[in-house]
Amino acid sequence: LKAGGVAGVCVDLILFPLDTVKTRLQSPQGFRKAGGFRGIYAGVPSTAIGSFPNAAAFFITYENVKSLLYHGSTSYLTPAAHMVAASLGEVVACLIRVPSEVVKQRAQVSPSSSTLRILSHTLYHEGIQGLYRGYKSTVLREIPFSLVQFPLWESLKDLWSWKQGHVVDSWQSAVCGAFAGGFAAAVTTPLDVAKTRIMLAKAGSSNASGNVLSALGGIWRTQGLSGLFAGVVPRVAAISLGGFIFLGTYEKTRQLLL
Repeated sequence: LKAGGVAGVCVDLILFPLDTVKTRLQSPQGFRKAGGFRGIYAGVPSTAIGSFPNAAAFFITYENVKSLLYHGSTSYLTPAAHMVAASLGEVVACLIRVPSEVVKQRAQVSPSSSTLRILSHTLYHEGIQGLYRGYKSTVLREIPFSLVQFPLWESLKDLWSWKQGHVVDSWQSAVCGAFAGGFAAAVTTPLDVAKTRIMLAKAGSSNASGNVLSALGGIWRTQGLSGLFAGVVPRVAAISLGGFIFLGTYEKTRQLLL
């Protein structure tokens, strides 16, 4: 819990400006109208509050499920164990992440409004379900992301450990995490764009229904391939750096605590 929470807070706060740029590039009104480079830390209180419990919930689930699945599993089934553990971890973590992300993203594209004002406005007009708008799209983004990132991260660590004859250091784990995160971020960008559009959609609009395929189809019809991969550069940059900081900090903190 502590290792995951510390890692989550570090990466989310350090890389927040890149996340804001990515969100504004993906927003339907376009980068400039969404705020450009102004108010780059808009929405940071939501991230600061949600980051620790979100990351902690993920790693508690991931490590426990992984240890349960390891018993009696053969080596060729190890990647499958990592995939199942990561997927279940994302489903649990998204219960905390989605409300935090809804408020954060709406603040990022409305830098003149405070986080508290956006939270109260969402609750007043849409209720609790408004805070969970985009839950399905977030899970549908995070599960494919984790299916790529975590088995790749674990495999790269195992390969590096085998090459050097001892378990990888925390900085080596961080390098593996950067590569795995960046690759996973690139291939799942269209799902991230769809999730952003659903979270930012006005109540009652077609995207507000949360239909991921409909959102992807709308983006494809209006903006084509470039629309589906909007914000891919800051997303890959943020998650590569994030993978380095997040997984490296997690390994180091866990080593210090255990």
